[in-house]
Amino acid sequence: MDLIMSRKDLEKTSPHSNLSPHPAALAGASYKNGADAVVAALEKVGVDTVFAYPGGASMVLHQSLTRSRKIRTILPRHEQGGAFMAEGYARASGRVGVCMATSGPGATNLVTGIADAYMDSVPLVAITGQVKREMIGRGAFQETDVFGLTLPIVKHSYLVISADDIPSIVQEAVLLARTGRPGPVLLDIPKDVQQASVQPRAREGTFGGRKPVPRASDEELEAILVALERAERPLLYVGGGILSGEAWEVLRRFAERTGVPVATTLMGIGCFPETHELSLRWLGMHGTVYANYAADACDLLLAMGVRFDDRVTGNVEEFAKRATIIHLDVDSSELNKNKRADLPILGDVRDALERLNTMLEAERHPQKDRKPWHAQIAQWKARYPFSYRAVPGAILPQQVVEELFRLTKGEAIITTGVGQHQMWAAQFYQFIQPRSFLSSSGLGTMGFGFPAALGAKVAFPDRQVIDIDGDGSFLMNIQELATAVTEGIPAKAVILNNQHLGMVVQWEDRFFAGNRAHTFLGDPRNVERHYPSYHRICEGFGVPAEEVRRPEELRPALERLLAAETPYVVDVHVPYTEHVLPMIPAGMTVHDIILGSLPDEKDPTSAQC
Repeated sequence: MDLIMSRKDLEKTSPHSNLSPHPAALAGASYKNGADAVVAALEKVGVDTVFAYPGGASMVLHQSLTRSRKIRTILPRHEQGGAFMAEGYARASGRVGVCMATSGPGATNLVTGIADAYMDSVPLVAITGQVKREMIGRGAFQETDVFGLTLPIVKHSYLVISADDIPSIVQEAVLLARTGRPGPVLLDIPKDVQQASVQPRAREGTFGGRKPVPRASDEELEAILVALERAERPLLYVGGGILSGEAWEVLRRFAERTGVPVATTLMGIGCFPETHELSLRWLGMHGTVYANYAADACDLLLAMGVRFDDRVTGNVEEFAKRATIIHLDVDSSELNKNKRADLPILGDVRDALERLNTMLEAERHPQKDRKPWHAQIAQWKARYPFSYRAVPGAILPQQVVEELFRLTKGEAIITTGVGQHQMWAAQFYQFIQPRSFLSSSGLGTMGFGFPAALGAKVAFPDRQVIDIDGDGSFLMNIQELATAVTEGIPAKAVILNNQHLGMVVQWEDRFFAGNRAHTFLGDPRNVERHYPSYHRICEGFGVPAEEVRRPEELRPALERLLAAETPYVVDVHVPYTEHVLPMIPAGMTVHDIILGSLPDEKDPTSAQC
């Protein structure tokens, strides 16, 4: 298998492959009512799955969905679970995820998922039912101003007040969600609009289609190559924009042509194969020591599709302080927002990299010999790999992830919750394919992992999809086990069960003298008893599950999980004393990196070449 999926492999899921005509093309169609128009418009733009929970203000929409022969409607057991399923579907496939809920509490239960999609630039369309138009603003039963509530966390919101506008609005919403920097779009549709008759019309002065994608100028691209000619220690710092822009292949060609090492963000994991000799894997608070050292020592930082997040930079003023910084992004609001660039470039990253590769192939720019830089990085890699100390008789969480990587050969789609298990999954599972690590990175939402795995499995039914979760995160949306069974979605879950909110415990140990402030999830009357019993809960939902306590039980249990043709859960008991290392404390620098166990051990070696 190739290290990276080809464009042909992803053609059917490309955000550029199912663009539809101008909304005017929808005029002339006939619909029973507004709800039918919504469903027909979704079908028209290629939506094949909707994750939807019904209620009084959305049941007309659900009636229309039952008549669709092109859209599969999946019933989550909580609206938040449905939003995360839609995200998992979108993150894995690159297509727009669609979720739906009723008004009031149904709509507010979607808000966390919408915010999550906004922070991580995930193409999502959230459709909510609303009370009748005449009742809006009167405090009607189950009324909430979801339009106003979500304004800060969407690319755009629609309160649909005319059924005639539905076909064009739905198409606009899908195009907006996936165009430029992807993100969520909200459609709030009153119940009487869903019931009204429809005479489709094209709306004037609206989005109406694809806006021109910003392009870097030839002069800006030339400046990148000139800077590369001069640089002794260049570094590519790349993020989720590479995945959103489907630029992973051109990134690899550019890196191989120039010999520039590549460090990704957590969001960018998978956009460059982590087994590649130029890969530094990911950088930041719990990233590789060598990626963080390289960022500190580089003299040219090529930042592409990133936002200089605080979990990457730490003390932003000190981050890459020695480097000339060139920042390329499709979103102008990110340029010079967190870190001032010497050359900010507004442009589509795939287009820019394709043109840079063409310029390099013309051999107008001879490449510098960077053997000393590569040798220094090789020394750091050899000295500071991700590592841990085995404990006889215990199963460490890092061992679980390593074993899962060996058994799947790195070919699974991995989802996670949020916490220590999320970091260990990123550290000890090596990702070689794009869109194979699905995690709530910006908002950091517990409960994301299992519903996201269900959405990803719907998008890719023939691939292994595994949620590596913590017991705290898994419990937050455990009801979606019922969805997995009733909908026949054989996603898997491995719970790293330490009976604690592990990451908060780690911070308590590091910065609060180990004082426990409500972070123990077990039974305080019997701390030796693991509570709750996850394998029994799973069995109650009809999901096969098993509990693993001894090292010799681990591999056979994981093999059974991978062989299962149904949903399957393995609950692995791990010690709560384990910390995620390395660690750069919040707001600190690479020189404050923690490498060892308590008491804090800082590396005395300078990161300078």
